[in-house]
Amino acid sequence: MIQLLPDLVRAAVSTTANVLLMMTLLQPKYSKKITRLTMLGVLAADLGTAIFCYLSGNLTLLSKLDIVLFAVLCFVVRPLFKDTFMQWLFSYLTVQNISDAVIVLSFIGSRKLPFPVYANSLLRVILFGAFLLVLSRYVRPLYRQAVKHWTAYFAVALGIYITFNYYVLSSDDIVVTLTEQAVPLLLVIFIGLAAYCSIFLSIKYLQQEYQVKEENQKMQAEREYLQLAAGNMAERLTLMEEVSAQNSLAAHDRRHFNNMLLELLEKGESREAVALLKKQDQTAPKIGKVYCENPVVNAAVCHYAELAEQSGIPTVIELDVPNDLPVDSLELSMVASNLLENAIVACLKQSGSKPLYINFICRYVGRLLLEMDNPCTEDTALDENGCPVTHEEGHGLGSKSVITFAKKYDGELIYSIEKGIFRVRLLA
Repeated sequence: MIQLLPDLVRAAVSTTANVLLMMTLLQPKYSKKITRLTMLGVLAADLGTAIFCYLSGNLTLLSKLDIVLFAVLCFVVRPLFKDTFMQWLFSYLTVQNISDAVIVLSFIGSRKLPFPVYANSLLRVILFGAFLLVLSRYVRPLYRQAVKHWTAYFAVALGIYITFNYYVLSSDDIVVTLTEQAVPLLLVIFIGLAAYCSIFLSIKYLQQEYQVKEENQKMQAEREYLQLAAGNMAERLTLMEEVSAQNSLAAHDRRHFNNMLLELLEKGESREAVALLKKQDQTAPKIGKVYCENPVVNAAVCHYAELAEQSGIPTVIELDVPNDLPVDSLELSMVASNLLENAIVACLKQSGSKPLYINFICRYVGRLLLEMDNPCTEDTALDENGCPVTHEEGHGLGSKSVITFAKKYDGELIYSIEKGIFRVRLLA
């Protein structure tokens, strides 16, 4: 029995490592306790077979039986893992390829060391430990991506598996085979490691390229948003300049009017003063409506409310937006401008069967609450992310700017279409 101790230790190391590799590479479906108990059963069955073969002294039979037995046992416990059958098969082949590589390397390496029977087990512990460490700590996320796309990499795992098992199954004496075919087996191991490394590196580079592509798309969206912001800013500035000029002119005229009115009252010419007041009332310019305290938001809403009125679209606008906001007032004014502009365009596209209207509510009550609804055409749709879809060239930037605003302030943006009514809600 003492003579069998090195063989039993070696078998225990290999079987335990194979079980740990399967648990590392696969995704358990149930609790850790159930998974561990099941894999302990696999470990016991595999070790029992190894002990039987060692007692009979037939290592060649053990190497062949181990291939079949471990495959059967792993197939039995496959339902305990989330992976599909082909994903499981890819992982099983990978585990077998690692195990075969370690067995070959430990056998060849132990021939060069003192006490080969014990050196073999020690080398297996070191090599299996290195593989487990690298897989669990560094490679597992990349490996899960390879499993997810197993169709692209299955041939590599299968080809290496067939090559290793050719030497095992065609062998009359496994020890002689490992000794005489050491160089070809080392070449197979080198090719296998190179192939798997290429797989993981390619996945890593593809992920990096995808991240760069996403970043570029984000930068492009922000660039479009800035271009749109610049256009809206110019429009707002022009509007504000016009209002400022009108206010300056009105203030200048009002000063002269007050001087004339004061002069008439001082002279006691009250009748002429009354006539002047009536004339001034008839010629006084209309003052733009004030929807809220925030001048920037109010200016934008006034502009598009006037456009809607000129287009014959009734509007119901309720704003309670203070001057002091946690969000940028200019950015909020652009959101309101984009939504109102899109609503006006949607109303103008109606065939006449629906009543036209725009309802716009925006309040700040600790958080910004915004809601707008208007009729829309039947072909209006939302994409898989719940955002409006546009097929017209040059359109869609307004929606992107609203989405960018919501993301910037960690807001919740919801678009919905129900019974021909387009509605957008924003909470920021």
